[in-house]
Amino acid sequence: MKPLVVFGDAQAAAAGVLRTALAGRPEGFADGATVGTRVPDARTPESPHLPYVLVRKDADLPHSSMANARCTLRVTVWHEDADQAHDLAMLCQGLLLVHSGPVIRGVRAGTGPLAATDPDSGVDLATLTVLANVKPTVLVDA
Repeated sequence: MKPLVVFGDAQAAAAGVLRTALAGRPEGFADGATVGTRVPDARTPESPHLPYVLVRKDADLPHSSMANARCTLRVTVWHEDADQAHDLAMLCQGLLLVHSGPVIRGVRAGTGPLAATDPDSGVDLATLTVLANVKPTVLVDA
């Protein structure tokens, strides 16, 4: 019988990585960045929530051996202008690419960052994806 295997929350883990790493960064475009897993209610240029970094899991594909899961994580950055949105998105991508921890064992670049404009607020944003390899956890039968 195969062991019962589950995978950790890659979305929460990636948000935690970025929240911790961005707090100590000296770059001006990272100053005051908030990281979360929900789209912020207020996304106007005047909003005190900018810059805002959203982390969401788009796909979760466990390997048939259950020794690894490959998750597509999307990072979207709202900022005061397009250049700062791009720069913060690039920094977030770099911080995730060098991360290895208890949930996410490694990360590869996916797409982006791609520039866009929030259709509801008109705020500049940049979005990217990364592919995260997630460690399995073997559960003991009850």
